[in-house]
Amino acid sequence: MSASATNKIPFLYTSVLYFLGFFLFLEWIYPVQQITDTSNLAIFIVYAAFCFIISMFQMKWWLSFLLKGLTMLFIIHTLFLPYTFLSKLWLQSFYMEFAFNIQALVQQNWYDMTALFRSFLFLLLIWLMSYLMYYWFVVMKRIFLFVLLTVIYVTILDTFTVYEADGSIVRTFIISFIAFGLANFFKVIDHESIRFAWLKKTSVWLVPLIAVVLFSTLVGYAAPKFAPKWPDPVPFLKSAAEGAGHSGAESGIHKVGYGEDDSRLGGSFVQDYTPVFQAAAKEEHYWRIETKDVYTGKGWEQSKDPSYQEQQDGRIALETFDPGVETERHETIVEFQGNTNIEKLLYPYGIRQVEAESDTEFLLDENTGEIRTQANGKDVSLATYTITYDYPSFAIDQLRETTAEDPSDIKEKYTQLPASLPARVGELAKEITAAADNRYDKARAVESYFGRNGFTYQTNDIPVPKRGQDYVDQFLFDSQKGYCDNYSSSMVVMLRTLGIPARWAKGFTSGEKIADNIGDTDNTYDVYEVTSANAHSWVEVYFPGSGWVPFEPTQGFSNLTDFHVDVENLDENAQDEAVEAPSEQDKEKPEQEMQQEKEAENETATTSATADNSGFRVSWGYVGIGGVLLLLLAIAGYRLRFRFKTIILSIKFNRKTGAKTFQEAYHHLLKLLKHNGLAMEPGQTLREYAKRIDNRYGTHEMGMLTDHYERMLYNNRMEQSQTETKKLNELWKNLIKRISA
Repeated sequence: MSASATNKIPFLYTSVLYFLGFFLFLEWIYPVQQITDTSNLAIFIVYAAFCFIISMFQMKWWLSFLLKGLTMLFIIHTLFLPYTFLSKLWLQSFYMEFAFNIQALVQQNWYDMTALFRSFLFLLLIWLMSYLMYYWFVVMKRIFLFVLLTVIYVTILDTFTVYEADGSIVRTFIISFIAFGLANFFKVIDHESIRFAWLKKTSVWLVPLIAVVLFSTLVGYAAPKFAPKWPDPVPFLKSAAEGAGHSGAESGIHKVGYGEDDSRLGGSFVQDYTPVFQAAAKEEHYWRIETKDVYTGKGWEQSKDPSYQEQQDGRIALETFDPGVETERHETIVEFQGNTNIEKLLYPYGIRQVEAESDTEFLLDENTGEIRTQANGKDVSLATYTITYDYPSFAIDQLRETTAEDPSDIKEKYTQLPASLPARVGELAKEITAAADNRYDKARAVESYFGRNGFTYQTNDIPVPKRGQDYVDQFLFDSQKGYCDNYSSSMVVMLRTLGIPARWAKGFTSGEKIADNIGDTDNTYDVYEVTSANAHSWVEVYFPGSGWVPFEPTQGFSNLTDFHVDVENLDENAQDEAVEAPSEQDKEKPEQEMQQEKEAENETATTSATADNSGFRVSWGYVGIGGVLLLLLAIAGYRLRFRFKTIILSIKFNRKTGAKTFQEAYHHLLKLLKHNGLAMEPGQTLREYAKRIDNRYGTHEMGMLTDHYERMLYNNRMEQSQTETKKLNELWKNLIKRISA
């Protein structure tokens, strides 16, 4: 395009087109904070605006280079370097950072790159994009390719990551169509050599353009939406990808779900609420898939290759607990959703019989408990099946009284530990269980240790053990934050250091109840929906005479296994201890004489007690009155504790805008709900719980508060605006009033 043609279009109008391109570019930056570990996103947005402004004014290349370069170095300095800007120490530190990262790039050690170098590359990309966007939008006025790439980018993130792109898609539509209109209008001006004098009346051409775009947006928003005609491709792509799910993740951020490779545990993940199956069942329970026995220091493997035995007529010969355990016969129906592809059986403890399609074969590996499903010799994923199982209930007193020796093969196999395991792991296990004198209490002590010592359930910013670092040791002594794999692995390893056989189990939790009392009056079921987010790992501990007993150490989860106390045995024992057998002399005495002696003893004891206490009667009276008053005050304070806490938090919420204050207020809300009989159910996620609370009170406030809490927790977001805090405060107070009404 010639200089004369360029001069025909005033700078004001070309700058409008250029900044439309800038707003489109921001749609590439907004998701970064949610899908990566990036923080301080506002700094990168400000730098992008700075670079675009400099490019828009077309400064001399050397001046533009100097301004953008110095600003980028100053941002790096502000974020990472503690020394004086451009001082000798600053330059040395900067040089060492770059030398290390360049070496990591050459050696292709991508995960060793530091945050400083990654931020530098990100800023450099923004710098280059400011030039490229000016060329596309102002010089060439060819913007279709960038718009197309933006739409593809946003929709892919919306499909495969935690990023919700609803607003982004609408913004992209509006900005793109206005930019298309301006770009084509300017092309016509250039081609036809139209004079710009009449453009002083901007409303003549700009208002109709904006009106058409807004009207199209409104129609699209208000029009009815049809259900998708194609099946969701995400489950298929996930199942086809190697190492799908967080369990086998080496590093980075992954979606949660069931995976087979657990040799390298660690790293962050994002929740995935894609439905896996629905089940009609009478009880909540774990959906078991397999166990693993070899801990390597980095993850879990099998001690030997699987050996599958075909199960005849659907009868499953798998014994996870001994025949003496109390059980109740139940039946459950499993129906898979969408394109779920799990070529294994998901089953409850005590499985006895499976009914499926007539040509289905069930192959059991007794070592792991894995049951593969096949048809005509090929692995298949069943659409539905029915399982008959014996639901176990373990007697706590029997578990406590276990004294028999473990079978030698169990002892050898399930107490294995790597030679590289740090000694302090075993020392911690001994310290935790020092007060316990039996296997059950030791297991309970380790299970409850995490909840009593500041460990937090977290899915983002979870480290991967470095070379030479043990996975369990890192969790116990360094990070103290993680999800089910961290907790369950740590409990198994600590129990093994004590010589207690334990193994790592995996599958799914019970999911969310979506219907109850389905069926006839004699045989009713509850219906549960299990999603990928319910993928879980837990612990099984061996008890001679009882078998493998599940335990649940993960923070925020409850053990779905049923335990009971044998009341009859306890009563008999207590009665035997309370009633002493009469001596030989007492047996010879007449009953009347024994009664007279007992009355005399009681009278003597009463007289003695009266004499001893007479001198202290007055003082003990005052103490008694004071004790009663203190007790009444304590009871009143206890009954009103939630009101006092609510008032304190309300005042604190009005004065402080930090995420820590909101987190404290949200936790208080959970406690208040639990106090009012609305506690979170075992295995229930925060979103499921929030939906239940909103349905209970006919509101949407719990869902909005939970959504902000999860975004703050998963994205490690520690700041929030005053407007956002005010809105959250109102939602919180309104919900508190509904609960307390």
